Amino acid sequence: MSATSVQFTVAAHIMAALGFFRGKEIRSATLAESVNADPTFVRKSLSKLSKAGLVITTRGKNGASTLTRSPEQITLLDIYKASAAPLAFAIHKYPVEKRCPISCNIKGRMSSVLKKAQNSFENTLDRITLADVVGEIRQASR
Repeated sequence: MSATSVQFTVAAHIMAALGFFRGKEIRSATLAESVNADPTFVRKSLSKLSKAGLVITTRGKNGASTLTRSPEQITLLDIYKASAAPLAFAIHKYPVEKRCPISCNIKGRMSSVLKKAQNSFENTLDRITLADVVGEIRQASR
């Protein structure tokens, strides 16, 4: 059984925290506490978000992170791409069993289906902003 990637959801968590506390610099240790994850994993996620131009991170004892633009200008697709998470769907890599017509043909048939599903997933993420997520969090926190 393959492991499920949490790279995107951790990146979204980090970005939601930065959006929720917009204007404040937040330390990676505080973000790691919020995610309840290893600080090294959170710093790696921050590095990816920084390379994508979504956050500014300062290093050192007083290092912290902030968003580079408003939450209204950042989509979940931006965060998904920055997180370098694997595709949501993939074709298995098991060898073809040449005596089986299913095994010989399933990868080709499923390839276009999975591509359409991935495109639909990404189109949905592109329509949701970080501001939408932060707004829903604010609503739920009341």
